[in-house]
Amino acid sequence: MKKLLIAALLATPFLSGCIVAVSDGEAEYGWNSKHNGKNWQEHQKSNREKIANLPNGAEYKSVIKQFDTPDFSELVNKGGTVFQILYFSTNSKHSDGKITKDECTPLVFKAGKLIGIGQSAVIEYL
Repeated sequence: MKKLLIAALLATPFLSGCIVAVSDGEAEYGWNSKHNGKNWQEHQKSNREKIANLPNGAEYKSVIKQFDTPDFSELVNKGGTVFQILYFSTNSKHSDGKITKDECTPLVFKAGKLIGIGQSAVIEYL
């Protein structure tokens, strides 16, 4: 017991700067400040407007240029076909500074082209 206590005390200085980050499906933002000049409500409204105007078949590169960095991103290879899913915050349930996937609208791309918007598209294609 005494050896264990000594080992723990000796190891403590080496662990003091250690941070372990584990994602649980949340992205955290400092929404008290502005996000590219917008508060979180304006940012999400802007995302909704952009999404509403996306045409089916839009190229991935042209879509990604219209938005800030996605809140979440997934890449899936299913049967040799590559699907990319980008999640953008559109409907926060709480103003707690954290965004979860259920507060985002997913954009589904197949081979670099937009094929669906929303959770139903994720279910349909994946």
